[in-house]
Amino acid sequence: MLRAVSITITISLICGSVISCTPAVPPDLLTAIEDIDHQLISIGAPHTAPDEYTAFAARWAALTVRVQTDDDLIRWPWEPNHFEDELRRLLAEGTATLAKIEERHALLRSSAESMLATLDDRLSTLSTHVSLLGNHILLGKEVTQADLLLKQARSFFAQGDYARSLSVAEQAAKTLNLQAEALTQDLQRYADSRQVARWRLMVNQTIEWSRTHRSPALIVSKVDRQLSLYENGRKISSYPVRLGYNGLKDKLVQGDGATPEGRYRVTAMKGERETPFYRALLLDYPNAEDQRRFLAAIRSGAIPQTASIGGQIEIHGMDSTGASQTLGCIMLDNQHMKTVFSRVTVGTPVTIVGALTERNHIALALTELQKQRDAG
Repeated sequence: MLRAVSITITISLICGSVISCTPAVPPDLLTAIEDIDHQLISIGAPHTAPDEYTAFAARWAALTVRVQTDDDLIRWPWEPNHFEDELRRLLAEGTATLAKIEERHALLRSSAESMLATLDDRLSTLSTHVSLLGNHILLGKEVTQADLLLKQARSFFAQGDYARSLSVAEQAAKTLNLQAEALTQDLQRYADSRQVARWRLMVNQTIEWSRTHRSPALIVSKVDRQLSLYENGRKISSYPVRLGYNGLKDKLVQGDGATPEGRYRVTAMKGERETPFYRALLLDYPNAEDQRRFLAAIRSGAIPQTASIGGQIEIHGMDSTGASQTLGCIMLDNQHMKTVFSRVTVGTPVTIVGALTERNHIALALTELQKQRDAG
């Protein structure tokens, strides 16, 4: 016992005087590794780099246990310290991992920020074009979904979770692409030069009929949302109109909210007591061409066998509720309806077309949407 005490005192004297012993684990090294661990957690490494962080955390936990259980925490200066070497390697690896994740983090942040800005621009552009078209396009659920996804992506970005922000933003971009594709499919004919030429021919023939027969005629341009009154081949006046909620599409079936396109005639003139509207001009929709298209769509499977072609398409004034939209007809303000009603008769030709020029609002909108899709 005295010998053991003597050895302990001797070692203590040596460590405390000439030679000096050192701790097996320098406290500043442990502090540095712990700080790296905190930084990795603070930048979300457990979520954004789970494999790398798990490897680091497992080694750090194992070495921490050794620190807490090792009885020999004092070493001589000339003794190799493998434990300290392991800790320094872990510190170096943790520092490298932190730098790598921070670099990746910065790239993700930049990508997410750029994607969010692009989506903001795309949604704004889409809304602007739809506004120019009078909001007569049934945009569908995709735009609402894209807007909700964009809000969610911004929330993740604000939380610093750039990976999830970018992932959700990409979902929003795909949703917008689906909407752009749907709009292009439904409205491409407005950008089709051959279709626009056919529409112009229909209008010119109607105007010529008016001139030849010295009679009134009505021309409706859906993209311009305008009804023009002709007499003796000359335009007398033009009036703004409202279309169905899906009015820019060509009507095919009952309930589609679309306004038909083609050559029609007034088959009945309804006064205030004969219609729920101020006044109304009933058109001969569906005509033979409408019937042909409808039957062809059934045969091709584009519409179900049980579909109905519909009818009761009119040019009418406002109803008693003052509703600002119609289900597929053409609506005029009451004062304009009164003027038109007084200038036409049963048998007056009514030609409804999509557009009269190739540089119309829809064609320009579709071109811009395609540019954004290509750029995205």
